[in-house]
Amino acid sequence: MTVQVRIVKPSGILDSTKSQEFREKIAETLESGAKVVLVNLEDVTFMDSSGLGALVLAFKTLRAVESKLVVCSMNEQVRILFELTGMDKVFEIFTNQDEFKSAEVFKSE
Repeated sequence: MTVQVRIVKPSGILDSTKSQEFREKIAETLESGAKVVLVNLEDVTFMDSSGLGALVLAFKTLRAVESKLVVCSMNEQVRILFELTGMDKVFEIFTNQDEFKSAEVFKSE
């Protein structure tokens, strides 16, 4: 059985202005019944604490309904933000979408 995966791909600057839009996308994804949400940060050029807060909130929301949020393709600035806040220990982070697809953990439940 394959786990239902949804990909959310924010772009540009993920800050307080964009974090509401991001939360709405996560809510829509939840309604679709996805068991795993992959947040592809490839097109995010900058993330501040509001953007990180939106990700953490999404992570907690998904975990509460027994779904999982993982991230991939973060740039150096986002990676440093994750490391400075310790979020790199909380989130499962993949180098890119291909690495995520080959991860055995999502093949079956």
